[in-house]
Amino acid sequence: MTMNKSQLVWRCRRGIRELDVLFGQFLQSDYSSLDLNEQLVFQRLLEVQDPVIMDWLFGKYEAEDVQLQQLVIRLQNLSGLNDE
Repeated sequence: MTMNKSQLVWRCRRGIRELDVLFGQFLQSDYSSLDLNEQLVFQRLLEVQDPVIMDWLFGKYEAEDVQLQQLVIRLQNLSGLNDE
């Protein structure tokens, strides 16, 4: 079951300011275009601890879950972390 918008906004509030901004931006710009499965993957990402997400975003290592890693790449692109 997917979370409603207010639940998602609350869950996107993180302990790391950069994640607050990135997740908030993603929620506003991309989330509604995701299919149900992709929305559930985003909700699973919100269950991961902030330091792990930051390591994934900065390429320290990749998520073992392919769906999570695809979402991380999408977030990297949104944030400009994949710009060279």
